[in-house]
This record gives sequence, structure tokens and C-alpha cells, in this order.
Amino acid sequence: MIYEVASLTIDPAKAQAFEKAVAQAAPLFRDAQGCRSMSLERVIENPARYQLVVGWDRLEDHMEHFRASPAFQQWRALAGPFFAAPPEVVHTARAADFF
Repeated sequence: MIYEVASLTIDPAKAQAFEKAVAQAAPLFRDAQGCRSMSLERVIENPARYQLVVGWDRLEDHMEHFRASPAFQQWRALAGPFFAAPPEVVHTARAADFF
């Protein structure tokens, strides 16, 4: 499994509405090919920053299948208006579990 980690910057005054929009979008991810998990985390040190962490079976499930799908367009329509800056996205793979 790989993880998509998207750093999202929003207007903190719109945080509640943003979180609601992401919750509305969750079924789009849940139903996507190869999607295994989705979580939204708010950065404590900076209330304008969130981390969206999505687990995918393969990189291609995110980059080729989901991003080319109508679901991606729906996701961007729901969450995109809240973005104060373009999302910064990286993909990670677990290197080790220590405890």
C-alpha cells in the first residue's frame, strides 16, 4: 500500500465548512478503485494547514484511475474552493514499523 499525503492550506475561518465538504467527498474516495483509507488531519501548529492522507493499493490507482475519473472532478468541486494555495502532494510507502 502507498499513501497519498496532500498538504492543504485553507482560510482558518472556513475550517468547519471545509471539513464538512471533505466529509461529503469521502464516498468518492471510498468507492474509487484501489482506495483503502482516507483521513483528514489538522496541523496543530498552523490551523490553516491540513494533511489529507489517502491509502491506495498502487500509485496508479491514484494517479491514473482516480485523477482521470469524474469522482476526482467532484472532489475538486467540493474541496477546491477552500484551497488558499495549490495542494502539495507526495506519495509515501512505509519503510518500517517500530512499535
